[in-house]
Amino acid sequence: MFGKLFHLGLDALLISAFLAGVKRSTGLTPRLSKVPNKDVRQLLRSYLEIGEYAFDFAVVIFGRSESFERKH
Repeated sequence: MFGKLFHLGLDALLISAFLAGVKRSTGLTPRLSKVPNKDVRQLLRSYLEIGEYAFDFAVVIFGRSESFERKH
């Protein structure tokens, strides 16, 4: 039970981080204004912010690693 919940949470985090990467590289983001329920809209906004945090965290970790390099 706990393993399944952990797996689903990690999957949700990866999807949110993926959406953050899409936003950073293309500017495209989900149109939350189309969500009719204000509480669900706020929940989705928080979900996307967690993805932004995870994306930023991954960039810092990868930037400090010798296994990755920046190419411009």
